[in-house]
Amino acid sequence: MEILLFKKKYIAFTFFIIFLFFCFVLPVSSSTVYIIPVKGQIEPGWLLFLERSLQEAERANAQAVILDIDTPGGYIDTVQKAKVSMGEFPFPIYGYVNTNAISAGAYLALITDGFFMKTGSTIGAAEPVLLGGGEVTEKVLSFWEAEMRSAAERQKKDPKIAAAMVRRDIVIEDVVEEGELLTLTAGEAEMLGFSNGTVFSIEELLEAAGLTDSVLIPTTASFWERLSGWLINPVVATFLLMMGFFFLIIEVLTAGFGFGGILSLLAFGLYFGAHFLTGISGWPVIFLFAFGIIFILVEAFMPGFGIFGIVGLVAVIVSIVLAAASTTLGIYMLLISFAIAGIAGYAAFKYFQRKGTLKSFILSQSATKEAGYSSSDDYSHLLDKTGKAVTPMRPSGAIEIEGKRYDAVSEGSFINTGETIKVTKIEGYRIVVRKQDKK
Repeated sequence: MEILLFKKKYIAFTFFIIFLFFCFVLPVSSSTVYIIPVKGQIEPGWLLFLERSLQEAERANAQAVILDIDTPGGYIDTVQKAKVSMGEFPFPIYGYVNTNAISAGAYLALITDGFFMKTGSTIGAAEPVLLGGGEVTEKVLSFWEAEMRSAAERQKKDPKIAAAMVRRDIVIEDVVEEGELLTLTAGEAEMLGFSNGTVFSIEELLEAAGLTDSVLIPTTASFWERLSGWLINPVVATFLLMMGFFFLIIEVLTAGFGFGGILSLLAFGLYFGAHFLTGISGWPVIFLFAFGIIFILVEAFMPGFGIFGIVGLVAVIVSIVLAAASTTLGIYMLLISFAIAGIAGYAAFKYFQRKGTLKSFILSQSATKEAGYSSSDDYSHLLDKTGKAVTPMRPSGAIEIEGKRYDAVSEGSFINTGETIKVTKIEGYRIVVRKQDKK
C-alpha cells in the first residue's frame, strides 16, 4: 500500500512540474524582435554597437531585427561593413525610417530585407562627400551609385530611383529634374514602390511584417561604444591632436618628465585608442607612433636635431595620418592641430617664462640687492663675454666661459651643445645669453 501511495505522489509531482513548464517556461520562449537604433551620424562606434546587438539577437533566436533609422548619413565604409554583418545574420532585418534616412542612411535602409517609412519621414540625398573637403572623383561617384543600385535591386526596387539619389544628372519624369538630388517623402516612396509601406509606429510595422505576437527588445549602446564614436569625430580628434602636440612642446621645453608629458600621452592615447577600438586603425599604427615618440624623446636629450628627431617626427606624422578615417582627413587634422599647437606653445612659453609654471625651470627671478638678496658670487664681469654651451639650452642649460661652468638661460632661441654664446644680460643669479653667429 505504501509503495502504491508513493507512486501516486510521484506521478502527481511529475504532472505538477510539467504544468509549471507549460505555464512559465513556454511564454518566455515566445518570439522576440530586437530594436537597434540608428541615431545621428553613422560612424565606426555605431558599427561596434550594431555587431554586438546582432550577436545578442542571434543568441536569443530572435524572430527579426528592426533598425530604427533617423540619421543624416555617415561613413561609406562603415555602412559597407554593416552590410557584411547584416548579410551574415540568419534572421530578417527590417528598416523603420523614423524621421530621416539621408545619404548613407538611405543605403542602410536599402540593405535591409525591406523598409517601412513613418509618416512625415524622408529618404534620399545620397551624394558622397569627402571628409575634409575636396571634389569627389568620378571613380568614387560611380562606385557609390553602383552600390545604391545593387541594394535597390536586392529589394526589387527601381535602381534608377536609388541612382538619382546619388547623381544630379539623372532625370526621372515627374519625380526629379536634372541638377537635383532625389529625396522622397514617405508618401512619394510608397507611391513609387520604393518603400514597403507607410506606418505610424513600429507596432504597425510588426503587423505589416506578420510579427504581431512578438516581444520588442530595445538595445542601447554601451558607454565605451558611445565614447569611441564621439572621440573619432573630426573636430574632437583634431582637438586631441592639438593638445597632444601642445603638451609635448611644453614637455620638451621643461626638464625631466612631468605634467606636460602625462597630458600629451593622454591626448594621443585617446586619439589612437578610439581609432583602434572602432577598427579604423590597428596595432601597427600604434607601434609606429610609439616608435616615433621614443625617438623624439631620445633626440630631446641629445645635442643637435639629427637622425633621431627626423625619423621620430616622420613616424609620428605617418601614424597620425594612417590612424584617421581617410588620408585626406588625417592630413587636414594634422596640419590644423600642429599649427594651432605651435602657436599656443610659443605663446605659453613667452607668458610662463616669467609668470607661470615654467619659471621654476628657467631661472626667471632676479636675485638683486634691491630685492634683499646678497651673494659672494658676482656675475657682472661676464657681461658681453663669449663662451660655449655645454648642454642643449631649451632655453635653460649650462655654459662654459674661460674654463668655468655656469647655469644660464637663452633669450628664447634654442642653442645646441658646443655652439658659441655671448652673455647679453646679468640679473643677479640669472645669466642671459644669445647664440653668437660665426663670422
